[in-house]
Amino acid sequence: MPQHGPALNFRDFVDDLLAAGDAVRIDQRVDPELEVGAITRRVYETKAPAPLFANLTGAEPGFRLLGAPAGLNSTGAQQYGRLAAHFGLPRTSTPRDILEKLIEAMHADPLSPVTTADAPCKEHVQLGDDVDLERFPVPLLHQEDGGRYFGTYGFHVVASPNGTWTSWSISRTMLHGRTTLVGPAMPQQHLGMIHAMWRERGLPTPWAMVLGAPPAAVAAAGMPLPAQVNEDGYVGALTGHPVEVVRAETNDLYVPANAEIVLEGTISPDETAPEGPMGEYHGYSFAESRPQPVFHVDAITHRTDPILPVCAAGLPPEENHTIWGTMISAASLDLLRSAGLPVDMVWCSYEAATCWMVISIDLDRLGRLGTTERALVDAIAEVLFDSHPGWLVPKVILVANDIDITDIDQVVWAMATRAHPGTSHYTFPDAPGIPLVPYLTPDEARAAKGGKSITSCLQPEQFQGTNKGITASFRGSYPKHLQQHVLDNWTSYGFR
Repeated sequence: MPQHGPALNFRDFVDDLLAAGDAVRIDQRVDPELEVGAITRRVYETKAPAPLFANLTGAEPGFRLLGAPAGLNSTGAQQYGRLAAHFGLPRTSTPRDILEKLIEAMHADPLSPVTTADAPCKEHVQLGDDVDLERFPVPLLHQEDGGRYFGTYGFHVVASPNGTWTSWSISRTMLHGRTTLVGPAMPQQHLGMIHAMWRERGLPTPWAMVLGAPPAAVAAAGMPLPAQVNEDGYVGALTGHPVEVVRAETNDLYVPANAEIVLEGTISPDETAPEGPMGEYHGYSFAESRPQPVFHVDAITHRTDPILPVCAAGLPPEENHTIWGTMISAASLDLLRSAGLPVDMVWCSYEAATCWMVISIDLDRLGRLGTTERALVDAIAEVLFDSHPGWLVPKVILVANDIDITDIDQVVWAMATRAHPGTSHYTFPDAPGIPLVPYLTPDEARAAKGGKSITSCLQPEQFQGTNKGITASFRGSYPKHLQQHVLDNWTSYGFR
């Protein structure tokens, strides 16, 4: 029997979303050229259910697309329901519930994958001349995109030449032809590191790409785990069950057995082609393409009636923010806690397009430290900016833990009323950083340095463990018994 459960089986994940009303099956004919992207973008921006496109222009019968697989939900208590389902958590899970689950798995013993012969991803196999990526309804997601993007919500599988490190990592791929894709493999990414190992030997990199993967595996592939750590073992620790895998048809890599679609082949050691432009996670599309490695596809395997997941990147929140931002938050919180810093919570605000991270400081612990703002800022920068998760996020905001940092309204209020324009802003021009940040100068982007800052919304008295004033709010200005009385009578007052 194939492995089941929404965290470990994408088909179960989709079925559960449909049953919960958090996905809607669209049987009306929809065109993969721009219409799929337009609907998916509208879904993100209205927090509507995920669209399952079941009738696609030009597609083979049964081939489907799922948009917004980790978009937010407009239902308050289940706002993070789609994200929580990736980890097998209840749909009502809070951001803190999700982060603590991810951190717990980081400290658990890895559960290595197990090989199985029962592999739904092998129901259909195309090899050699039968390989044709254009059989799939690959969408053109934005009118300014340089091509149709096959891989927007899947992960690459590569292994070091000595076989000691297998990396599952996320990076997009654009359709380049019937048997080729093109996409980035940045040297700072694990995909790029392993590709460089093979290239130094003058060899193509054995490669696979998994689409419609176990949701927990996609999330783990986007987590900034340390180099040489195998994501597959982390997925087992996260879900409590080893991932079932199967050997690829054309190389020695292993892929999740119940994936919807698996592409196999090699990354060329020297061949490049133009890739992009593409609407990107920071919310912009720039009218330029870049030479990127070419991926040669030698085999395609897929389930019957396969579902290709789609992320239409752009203004937040979409998967680059909900999945990637959440995984970065968990890794950063664990890192700062392990360093003994007085950190209560970390959150990459989805609205900030994974360009800032808010850190909540425990005031009781801060007061006992007897430190200064400058010393605290430098300590956080030293730990964070030299790390892989800190490399990914350029701006850090410090607030006291009376602020719910998952509530963007409270973060904005804290920045407006607590950050001093003359003394609260600290820059770190020599810190390494991801070169994709839009505001970087060309020199900074080439050097992958600069544009890093920490803004402190901590007030002087908070370094003694006290607050300057009481927050004038429902939670701050009324007795607990009266708050509960109002909540208990809310509908009887006439409110919904």
